[in-house]
Amino acid sequence: MDWQDYISVDPDICHGQACIAGTRVMVTVVLDNLAVGLTAEEIAEAYPSVSVDAVKAALHYAAELAKERIAP
Repeated sequence: MDWQDYISVDPDICHGQACIAGTRVMVTVVLDNLAVGLTAEEIAEAYPSVSVDAVKAALHYAAELAKERIAP
């Protein structure tokens, strides 16, 4: 899965916060819902414009941001 197919950052949408592409549902909203124990299916049901794959992409995006990188 390529999270870039599901996540967009546009300065004109939600003040440039990462969102599920084509929506105004911020990645942080998806992650907050996962953190309190909702499943990807429950999130997709609560936010009909968000697919289960988009929820998974949000998690991949967060994992990518969490990777530590050391610049040479």
